Amino acid sequence: MTKSEPQANHAAPIYPFAALVGQDQMKLALIINVVNPRVGGVLVRGEKGTAKSTAVRALAELLPEQAVVADCAYACDPDDPGALCAECAERLAAGETLPRDKRRVRVVELPVGATEDRLLGTLDLESALSQGKARFLPGILAAANRQVLYVDEVNLLDDHLVDALLDAAAMGVNSVERESISLSHPARFTLVGTMNPEEGELRPQLTDRFGLCVQVAGLTDPALRQEVILRRLEFERDPARFAKKFAAEGQRLAKAIVRARKLLPKVAAGPEVLERVVKLVLGLGVDGHRGDLTLLKTAITLAALDGRKQATPADVDAAALLALPHRLRRRPLAEMEFDIAERIKRI
Repeated sequence: MTKSEPQANHAAPIYPFAALVGQDQMKLALIINVVNPRVGGVLVRGEKGTAKSTAVRALAELLPEQAVVADCAYACDPDDPGALCAECAERLAAGETLPRDKRRVRVVELPVGATEDRLLGTLDLESALSQGKARFLPGILAAANRQVLYVDEVNLLDDHLVDALLDAAAMGVNSVERESISLSHPARFTLVGTMNPEEGELRPQLTDRFGLCVQVAGLTDPALRQEVILRRLEFERDPARFAKKFAAEGQRLAKAIVRARKLLPKVAAGPEVLERVVKLVLGLGVDGHRGDLTLLKTAITLAALDGRKQATPADVDAAALLALPHRLRRRPLAEMEFDIAERIKRI
């Protein structure tokens, strides 16, 4: 582990993802993004106490171990030469065999009070002047490469930090420039932001840059609310025993994610799928083209999760519930009904 990576805390047991009651759209949006990070992340909006943080922290437990360059600050993939950082690429070009290791995917958290240097990393200019070589002090984005980057209360971050975060997520690269010296490193991560709208909204321009957006609320079914209480108390009494109860379902989800990742590059979208994408986007009054692309990527990912090599218009309709509500024109997000299923049926 490098100095730039926060120490993992294994003391606190993690509530199983498979044990979460309800909140199906949130769980689906999270799974879509770990299958296909190019969807562009997910913004989870909702009142406090609706399992937002619990779901994100449990998500990484479903993901398989990944091969990494053992001594790389960015956990580069030794099997993907095109995605290596500059240092690993240089070592490989020089004929060195990169040391390998296997590690679990982590949830890297961005604190609300983080500075720009803490997020992006910084260049040690004193080292550059004295030694003639810039030394990079990695930030959170370095630790987040190939991990899940979790931003709680993303609406409370300074706008310029959210901009920088979303730029890195979209490009898969983080660039740092200081006094005409620049350095870039890979920053490919699954982005998850959570927020309570009661504490303030994100600017629409920033909200639109999240691939998917889901609204969560407290469960209204009495039986489901009772189940939440019973499961939580059982987990607190004996976390290990509770986790065993949901181990089989967790393994099923984990295998489904692995299968979908392998199938994803083979999934095709025919003309009827593209026609449905455009018809929905125009019919719902969505500005720009980001919604079209996200809608198509999400539909293709849903097909992969279902084990199919062909996306369908039905996949597009299902994807629209996640990819379009936060992009609807001239409607304040806080006042918008997130269930647009009826509108989609009429288009």
